[in-house]
Parts: sequence; C-alpha cells; structure tokens
Amino acid sequence: MSPYSTNCSAPASWIPNGLLVFFLPPGKKVLIVYAHQEPKSFNGSLLKIAVEELTKQGCSVTVSDLYAMQFEPRATRNDIVGHLHNSEAFNYGVETWEAYKRGCLSKDLVEEQKKVREADLLIFQFPLFWFNMPAILKGWMDRVLVRGFAYDLSKIYDGGLLQDKLSLFSFTTGVSQEIYSKEGIGGDIRYVLWPMQHGIMHFCGVKVLEPHICYAPENVSEEKRKEMLAAWTQRLKTLWKEEPINCSPEWYFK
Repeated sequence: MSPYSTNCSAPASWIPNGLLVFFLPPGKKVLIVYAHQEPKSFNGSLLKIAVEELTKQGCSVTVSDLYAMQFEPRATRNDIVGHLHNSEAFNYGVETWEAYKRGCLSKDLVEEQKKVREADLLIFQFPLFWFNMPAILKGWMDRVLVRGFAYDLSKIYDGGLLQDKLSLFSFTTGVSQEIYSKEGIGGDIRYVLWPMQHGIMHFCGVKVLEPHICYAPENVSEEKRKEMLAAWTQRLKTLWKEEPINCSPEWYFK
C-alpha cells in the first residue's frame, strides 16, 4: 500500500511505473511531480499532505513519483521512436520537436505530457540539491517540456503553449533561511528560483505561484517541523485563491 494513499478520502489505485491516480468527480486537476527517494522523508510528508488536502477539496490528484518510476533523466536518442530527422548529426532539440510533430516520442514522454496537458496545477516537490532541483527532476523538465508541446520559438513566456496552467515549487533546503537571504552567504533564494520558475515554467507560459519553502527541516525541532507541515496544510486550503507572482526580473532581483 502506498504511503500517499493512507487515510485519503478518495479511492486510489496504482498504475504501473509509480503513477498514483485518484479517481474523483470532475474538478480541478493537479499533477505533483515528486523527486525524493524516501517516502518517510519530510518531502514525503509534504507530498502526503498535498494529496490528502487537495483530494478533500475535490481535486483529481496525480503523482509522478520519479524515483519509484525509475524515470530516465538523460535526454538521448532513445526518446525518439523510429527514424531521425537528421541521422548525420544528432540535435536533441530538433529531433524531439520533429518527433513530437510526428507522434514519435517515447512512451514515457507521451505519458508525462498527457498528465501535464490535463493538469490545471503543477506542483514540484523536492529537496534542493546544490542550488538546484535534483537531477532526476531536471531530467523530467529536459525531456517532457519539448518544443512543440511546451513552447515554440514564437510562443514563449506569456505566449507559451502551457499558459492555461499554474505551477508551484515546494521544496526543502539543507540550511537556514538566513543563509538564503541577500545578506547571507547563499544569496537571496529568489536567485535560485530564477532558472526554475522564470527560465522553465514562465518560458513555457505557465503562471507561477509563490514558492513554498521549508528551510532546513532536518536541523530544527520536531515541534518546528510540525509547524512547517501545518503551514503547508493551511496554504493548500486557500491555494486556488492565490494570484500568480509577477514573474519578471524585478520580482527575482529587486
């Protein structure tokens, strides 16, 4: 039994490759892309809360548990089914664009794109690694959000192909909030968010909600960790009322 379905108010079933789907009446659809190896981790607790709370609201929640799925993060020739557009010199961006137009992307990419296409909200849940998302999640971005599906050269940022969607980055850090401040040695956390929120989501037209950051949960008391989980629960209760951030350089670097 998955830890994600424990005490949930809706029936759940497992689909191969680590995908958990909750079958509910029509409503908001949420895709949570989860990148942590351990279900009992703090990130696992944040995921469980999101599934339970959003399900209670009547949302249809899908989880792509990347480690459980053994998701391939490497962008390779294997992502194209059949012949290449140019067999003389492999260009991943061009080949996946051409393959998308032909309906010839690999099965795992087609499945993830279907989940993205159907979602109203994308939540990315992960621990921050080296000022960035884990490699397996970055690989999901690299492979799933291909040209033709998520953007085109004339359709980027506010005109991106996924502009009907919201996104939210929820993550944990290994160090305190003070370190991730303008005065801290790590610099403002917004600098870290620039390539993720602006360079990927906004580039594809996705509207961006304020990130949810749990600072150094491993280094605080159990009481403080409970407060962090309670704050996440509370935020989810009013999430659909939130306005996206002004995803512009001014927001990140002001």
